[in-house]
Amino acid sequence: MNESTHYDLVIIGSGSGNSLVTPEMEGRRTAVVEGGVFGGTCLNVGCIPTKMFVYAAEVATTVRDAARFGVDATLDQVRWADIRDRVFGRIDPISDGGRDYRVHGPDTEAYLGHARFVGERELEVEITRPGGRHPVGERVRITGDQVVVATGARPVVPEAITRSGVQFHSSDTIMRIPELPASLVIVGGGVIAAEFAHVFGALGVEITVVARGDRLLRALDVELSQAWTDLARTQWQVRTGVEPTDARQTPEGVELTLSDGSLATGELLLVATGRRPNTDDLGLEHTAVRTHPDGRVVVDEHGRTDAPGVWALGDASSEHQLKHVANQEARVVAHNLTHPEELHAFDHRFVPAAVFTHPQVATVGLTEAEAMDQGHRVTTKVQRYGDTAYGWAMEDSTGLVKAVGDADTGRVLGVHIVGPHASTVIQPVIQALSLGPDVDAHTLARGQYWIHPAMAEVLENALLGLTMPEQEGPGT
Repeated sequence: MNESTHYDLVIIGSGSGNSLVTPEMEGRRTAVVEGGVFGGTCLNVGCIPTKMFVYAAEVATTVRDAARFGVDATLDQVRWADIRDRVFGRIDPISDGGRDYRVHGPDTEAYLGHARFVGERELEVEITRPGGRHPVGERVRITGDQVVVATGARPVVPEAITRSGVQFHSSDTIMRIPELPASLVIVGGGVIAAEFAHVFGALGVEITVVARGDRLLRALDVELSQAWTDLARTQWQVRTGVEPTDARQTPEGVELTLSDGSLATGELLLVATGRRPNTDDLGLEHTAVRTHPDGRVVVDEHGRTDAPGVWALGDASSEHQLKHVANQEARVVAHNLTHPEELHAFDHRFVPAAVFTHPQVATVGLTEAEAMDQGHRVTTKVQRYGDTAYGWAMEDSTGLVKAVGDADTGRVLGVHIVGPHASTVIQPVIQALSLGPDVDAHTLARGQYWIHPAMAEVLENALLGLTMPEQEGPGT
């Protein structure tokens, strides 16, 4: 092994960590280490490709539902290969281009392999992929004045599945299958399960969802989680309160034995039971870096670990496995790397999230239960899409907005939506909470125009339904 090469900055991971190479780093030497596909989870196996598949699923759903609006239409064919190739025909060149730019670009060098700490800010990189300046199999030592751990996360697989030896897919592989199966069993009741159930179900696949909880999307406000679970049962076979205890391969596909003694069968199996941080094989034991019990790197509000000069961001350290959170943390760390005398802090006060399933789900702020636990005198309002003009246009009978407020101050504490375009409808609340948290609900509703009859009126009406301090009586 040759002597180590020194850099001003070493970045482990090419997702949001790749954006740390800012103009302020010009003239400084930076190494980017990536052992997988360049560009991280979001670009390759996460938010971007999944939402491209979701859009195709929405088109198929619209065609099937057209008769409700007096438009007779039929879905003649789903060309899975064309849908898949449209997605990755755009994404793969972006990933390859990003890799090549870091390999050959100014002031950077890409090490296409797996990095492990062997000392404080010293790493050994085993080259595992071709395309860089080092051959596969070579081990290279590098050091950095500063090191950022941005290694992302990977799928978790239940022991019953791994022990059985059956063939299965994760969210990392399911989007590239050669053809659509007739049936799909999805193990998991969270975001990934909900989105892929929509994608494949809308494209004609028979879906069975197996979830150990009594509701799907359990992180939501209880009322909305139950409402969405009820809607899911109208679209797919949903088995709640059970988990796999065994699995076996059959000539037709996969058969799962569930904890209640029943069976779930499908041509393919998708495991969507969460993701864990990619931190367990980084050699962190050779540093002062600490981790949480779930593997997340411990950082302070500035992104610093306990090891001087070592930082972490995104899924490697954050409890929020969300790209917009990783991007915000990357902006903070990028500033702090070049402005050590003027550190910025992460802003995790009002982290929004959306689930691009059918119907969409979006949430920000406190749920009703969380608000009560924090001692607020809570007021809530549930506004249905179908009670607004645009809801009439859509013939919507299931969408709803739940606003949670403080009856003593009138402040909005949280908003939770199940319905069409929920991820867009919720944005004014995210803005109000983040930029003006002292603005009360009625000021937010009445202090601006709301286009009529746009879909966002459902949010306006929900805000107006919250109890204000001057109103008599308990919260609704």
